[in-house]
Amino acid sequence: MTTSQIPLPSGFGPASTTTDVLTGIDLTGRLAVVTGGGSGIGVETVRALGGAGADVIVPARDTARAAGALAGIPRVDLRPLDLTDPDSIEAFTASVLADDRPVDILVNSAGIMAAPLERDARGYESHFATNHLGHFQLTAGLWPLLVRGGGARVVAVSSWGHRQSDIIWDDPNFTRTDYTPMLGYGQSKTANVLHAVELDRRGREHGVRAFALHPGSILTRLARHTAPEALVGMGVLDEQGNPVLDPSRNLKTPEQGAATSVWCATSPQLAGLGGVYCENADIAPLSTAERDAATLTVGSFAQGVLPYAIDPASARRLWALSAELTGIDLPEAGR
Repeated sequence: MTTSQIPLPSGFGPASTTTDVLTGIDLTGRLAVVTGGGSGIGVETVRALGGAGADVIVPARDTARAAGALAGIPRVDLRPLDLTDPDSIEAFTASVLADDRPVDILVNSAGIMAAPLERDARGYESHFATNHLGHFQLTAGLWPLLVRGGGARVVAVSSWGHRQSDIIWDDPNFTRTDYTPMLGYGQSKTANVLHAVELDRRGREHGVRAFALHPGSILTRLARHTAPEALVGMGVLDEQGNPVLDPSRNLKTPEQGAATSVWCATSPQLAGLGGVYCENADIAPLSTAERDAATLTVGSFAQGVLPYAIDPASARRLWALSAELTGIDLPEAGR
């Protein structure tokens, strides 16, 4: 496979923070939209972008909780959004379109992990609906404003959890396939990467570039479906219930975890690039590891993106499937 998955190197690493990657960058006058901006690494992403001068729209399902988490951060505009509800996504994008202002940065950071089998009103599995299809519709809805920005970036917060599963092409919503929470999560994280690959192909002639990333292992509300004793067994929590922090093993603080999102969204080092998967504030290598338990251990230092997650043909195939499931599409590149 011909690939752009070659580290720069950027000069940053696992312990780099949002402050580090934003050194010397002024975002005054820029507009960013950050889903999931009301919790976890999303809050740190909003804090960093706002601190660098950007105006930040934060869509949130629970606006009261998000308001508390974002209190004191400058230039934040909080609006309601439920990524599993197409009508809610349409209402949100309509409100942003009505502002008639170019969107320079879109960070698709919201997500769920390891949830029990649930379905949205359309019958779509909850990880696939929330983590991928909702962001697919959102990005398409904001497309006119992204294009108008003349250099916008779309950032998909994926995970090395993409190693858990390729797209289950004949049954993505688990109507016949045996479901496990991490299988659903893994498929959705692969979808995040493939979405960035195809979005970049379609957007580059308009100046819109797309990136996907693994932020590291950060203990946030994302882990709410996992029992504390299981988190201790994984090495994410210590016996006293405190988060284990060791950037050398990708066990990070929220500010370290948000660094790669912010780097993808703003770094001049990525000028002219796109459609790549990043980690530790750099382009990640292409992984040759087998998809097995050894590569999935939380806190291991397995790196890189598996080939199926950046395959251009699969990216186009997923785009077609997503357009079919949502009833929404964007023009092909060159049209």
